[in-house]
Amino acid sequence: MRAIALIARRELGAYLRTMSGYVIIALFLALTGLFFNAYGLGGADKRSSDVLRLFFEIAQALTAGAAVFISMRLLAEERQTGTLTLLYSSPIRDVEIVLGKFLASLVFLGLVLLTTTFMPLLVMVHGKISWGHVGAGYLGLLLLGGAALGVGTLGSALARSQVIAVIATSAMLVALYCFVYVAHVAERPFSEVYAALAFFPHFQPFESGLIHARDIAYFVMVAYLSLFSATRVLEARRWR
Repeated sequence: MRAIALIARRELGAYLRTMSGYVIIALFLALTGLFFNAYGLGGADKRSSDVLRLFFEIAQALTAGAAVFISMRLLAEERQTGTLTLLYSSPIRDVEIVLGKFLASLVFLGLVLLTTTFMPLLVMVHGKISWGHVGAGYLGLLLLGGAALGVGTLGSALARSQVIAVIATSAMLVALYCFVYVAHVAERPFSEVYAALAFFPHFQPFESGLIHARDIAYFVMVAYLSLFSATRVLEARRWR
């Protein structure tokens, strides 16, 4: 646990000391505010619950996008700069490297999401909000973001550069999102399998303020399998 905490602290400090971390926060805030103002607050009169649902629908896509750029540096940058060799030579296990970096990225994503909390509160200007709805929505964003960061950690472990990490992670996440469309054209039982693997259907209940154990389990499982695979990739490269 000590090694994981040290790696996580080092990685989180890197996000907060460099401009890239603040650029991600600024872009996330700008895009979320822009789309929320255009599609959530604008247009015809809507119920407060509908406005909140639209906010979380917008935020979930942008959270997945932010996770791509947050995770791109986790392991790919270490390989690119040659510092991964130093980690390999230290008395730290591969699983501790992966978990430490993942936890740092998850904490940073949590800080990014925290900066958007004023947006749902804007609904209170002309309506009322359910704190349970807001809590469920942000829990869903954190779970979806954690799963996307897990996929991003795997993409970063596979890549030799940060650009390739972005491409690999984006491809895997787009595939997870597109499973829902494949399910519409596939025949049973494959349609049910594709629907169960798709990202977006598992987030929809959170948008409406509902929490289902199966959706929590889905995002946790995606993150676990991705981190497990990233650890195996590091182990394989250590012994090359």
